[in-house]
Amino acid sequence: MDTMTLWHISGWGFAALALAALLVGFSKTAVSGANTVSLAVFAAVLPARASTGVLLPVLIAGDVLAVLTYRRHAHWPTLWRLFPAVAAGVVLGTLFLVWADDGIVRTSIGAILLLMAGVTLWRRRTAETPREPGAETNGEPEAVTTRAGRAKARSYGVLGGFTTMVANAGGPVMSLYLLSAGFRKLGFLGTSAFFFLIVNISKVPFSAGLGLIDGRSLLLDAALVVFVVPGALFGKWAVNRINQRLFEQLVIAATVVGGVQLLLR
Repeated sequence: MDTMTLWHISGWGFAALALAALLVGFSKTAVSGANTVSLAVFAAVLPARASTGVLLPVLIAGDVLAVLTYRRHAHWPTLWRLFPAVAAGVVLGTLFLVWADDGIVRTSIGAILLLMAGVTLWRRRTAETPREPGAETNGEPEAVTTRAGRAKARSYGVLGGFTTMVANAGGPVMSLYLLSAGFRKLGFLGTSAFFFLIVNISKVPFSAGLGLIDGRSLLLDAALVVFVVPGALFGKWAVNRINQRLFEQLVIAATVVGGVQLLLR
């Protein structure tokens, strides 16, 4: 594995990784999907494939902080319906990584994210009963017991598992699903916190088996995880000052930025 150790990274490179780790913490407790910027930074400083292995423990640290912050707001019926499809997506993503090069991975995921962001914007503009822009309650998501609801959960679940395995880019996928399902801000953050903690932990054996996580990558992680905490604390402070409409706009904007970065990198 061609993972760089802490001593092979320049001061500016480590500073960029530290800033990206801080952004991971912020995204986990405030604007989910914003960590696609962190994904791009890690891939720019480290070898592209190795960067996914280094980033994964940093994401898990952010997930733990998010769960501690929003654990009371998770919607477990949605999570249970998503997990089987996500597991299938993770397996497909693992098989894809065996033969796909970085260029194919980046282009595919970037195009998917931009397509889904466009579909989400179209759905919101054509909705007959838009939600109140200033509402801050947890709210109830749309029912997923209908055939259409189950189909949407399965499709987003497989795609989310696939993208999170191949590039740690599942955040925007699941963000779009939760928004389209009608989650309010706190329910959104609580559900996504548990979702990504469970999914990211389940990815560790696959990543280790592919050689993306080893002792050298974990040494670098130990130096970066400390920067996740202030980012998460700032996100917790900021989320109470963001209204529902702005929250949703920021999530979609982060998805678009992440998709463009993957296509242009």
